[in-house]
Amino acid sequence: MAHLLRILRPSDARTRDITDLGLHLRRREFLTGAAAIAGAALIPACSRDEGLAVAASSESGAPDAVTPKDKATEYNNFYEFGTDKTDPARHAGSLRTRPWTIAVEGEVAKPGMIAIETVLTAFPRQERVYRLRCVEAWSMVIPWLGFPLGDFLKRFEPTSRAKFVQFETLVDPAQMPGQKRNVLEWPYREGLRIDEAMHPLALFATGMYGADLPNQNGAPLRLVVPWKYGFKSIKSIVKVRLVEQRPYTTWAASAPDEYGFYANVNPDVDHPRWSQRRERRIGDFAKRPTLPFNGYADEVAPLYAGMDLRKNF
Repeated sequence: MAHLLRILRPSDARTRDITDLGLHLRRREFLTGAAAIAGAALIPACSRDEGLAVAASSESGAPDAVTPKDKATEYNNFYEFGTDKTDPARHAGSLRTRPWTIAVEGEVAKPGMIAIETVLTAFPRQERVYRLRCVEAWSMVIPWLGFPLGDFLKRFEPTSRAKFVQFETLVDPAQMPGQKRNVLEWPYREGLRIDEAMHPLALFATGMYGADLPNQNGAPLRLVVPWKYGFKSIKSIVKVRLVEQRPYTTWAASAPDEYGFYANVNPDVDHPRWSQRRERRIGDFAKRPTLPFNGYADEVAPLYAGMDLRKNF
C-alpha cells in the first residue's frame, strides 16, 4: 500500500476533534437514555474505532461530524449504474477496476498512459476530510485518501497553452448498465480551469474511510473538488485531456440553465427548481445554512476575484 500522509488545512477536520471512544460510549449511553425518555430520534455519535471524526464547527455553529461509512457508500449519484440513489451500491459490483489505465493527452509535453498501479505507487496518499455538497441540496463529510491533482498533472508537464482540464469516465454498458439508457450523453465528462486543477485542495481520490474506493464511489480513481457541487467530482476516470478552450462538460451541456461550468457552491445562486440557501446533511433531520464555496472560501475565493459568480455559476 502507498505511504499515507495526513495533510490538514484550515477547513479540514482536526485530530483533536476526533471523539474519544470512552466519551463516545458514555455519550451514546446518555443519548440512548434520553431517547427512551423523550421518544425522539437522535443522530448517532462517531467513534474512533469506526474510522470517523468530528470536524471543527462550521460557520453555522453546527458540528461537522463525518458521515457514517454505510451512508456514504449506499447513497450515491452515479448514473452509469442507475438514477436511483441506491442503484450504484446495488449494481456497481459489475465494474472491473483491474486492469485500469488513465490516458493523459492534449496540451502536455509528455502525453501517455498510466496504469492505476503506477498511480498508487508514484503518488503518496494523504487523508483529507472534506465536506461534499450535492447540487440537490444534500451534503456529507467524507474522509478521502488521495493526492493533489496538481501533482498528477505536473508529471505530464502541461504546456503554456493548457488553460483547462477535461476528465472522462469509462464507457462500457456491460459493466455500467445505466449507460444502456440515454439519461445523459456518454461518456460522462467534466472539467476545471487549470488554476482550479492545480489548487492544493483539488484531489485525485483512490480511497475513503481508510480503504480503497468502493466501485459505487468512483473506483479506482475519482476527482474530489470540495468547494464545488458534487457533480464536478467525476468518477471512474479513464482520460485526462488538457486543452486551450473551455471543454465540453456533461451537465452544463445537458441543462445549461441549471448546471453551470463552474458549479461553485453558492447559497446566493439558486437552482431554477430549488433554493441553495440551506442543505440537509445525510443522517440529519434539520437543515443547515449552505456555506459559500462549501466552507472553503478562505482558500479558494481568490481564484474568482473580479468574476460575477451569478453569471459564471
